[in-house]
Amino acid sequence: MTLFKFIPSALSVLFVLTIFFLIRRQRLGIFQTSWWLFSALSILALGLFPSLADKIGFFFGIHYPPILPVILAICMLFVKVLTMDIERTRQEIKIRVLIQKIGVQETELQRLKEALEERGGDSN
Repeated sequence: MTLFKFIPSALSVLFVLTIFFLIRRQRLGIFQTSWWLFSALSILALGLFPSLADKIGFFFGIHYPPILPVILAICMLFVKVLTMDIERTRQEIKIRVLIQKIGVQETELQRLKEALEERGGDSN
């Protein structure tokens, strides 16, 4: 194996091992695990068998097949960032609701304290 073929193969294997390590240590959620497993296996396949991109590109009529992995990577990154933004928005909404609930509870607590002080003041 020549050096220019060894480097992508080694990088793809390193990437896959890192992903498997993170999955094993449960650093990724369930939905992220399936996404990253698919990404890792795709990178491993293209890293170990670069001619696969040529064959798939020829099948889809792409005249410069090495650009196919780049296009797919950009599309995957777009979907990943979009899902991250959706999740972040969902978390922000939950945080806002929790802040509002805490505010209501603090107001109620303050009202109860004032009522308790009024009762305590009457008994003296």
